[in-house]
Amino acid sequence: MASLEAHPVFQEADTVLLYHSLKDEVDTHDFIRRWSSRKRLLLPTVVGDGLELRLYRDPRSLAVGRFGIEEPVGEAFTDYEAVRLAVVPGVAFDREGNRLGRGKGYYDRLLPHIPAAYKIGICYAYQLVDKVPAEPFDIRMDEIITHPL
Repeated sequence: MASLEAHPVFQEADTVLLYHSLKDEVDTHDFIRRWSSRKRLLLPTVVGDGLELRLYRDPRSLAVGRFGIEEPVGEAFTDYEAVRLAVVPGVAFDREGNRLGRGKGYYDRLLPHIPAAYKIGICYAYQLVDKVPAEPFDIRMDEIITHPL
């Protein structure tokens, strides 16, 4: 996560959308705890067939959600214009910024609501592939950062 910490967009952003990682994703847990006192960090929460953004306060503010992911409890964050950076997980990415998610379309429905956010996909090097199938409604990442295993 050092590449993300050093990234100029992350350095300048006050409000950042992250994700609370699953075991097969680049681990974000320590990163979230380290930066939560210096930046406004938002994490997604599954609500119905969509994602709501909620403010991360501390580990005690998390509860296990629908897919076994720890999610923040509390009110929905709706000041989408304030989000300057969206850090997005994926099963695979390609060099064109296309992302393959887990098939539910959650991020493809969320990201159009935060158009001012710079979008960075985070993955392990082996998840960066030559071509990811993409549809017109799929949201491309502005940049992909690979992380060593």
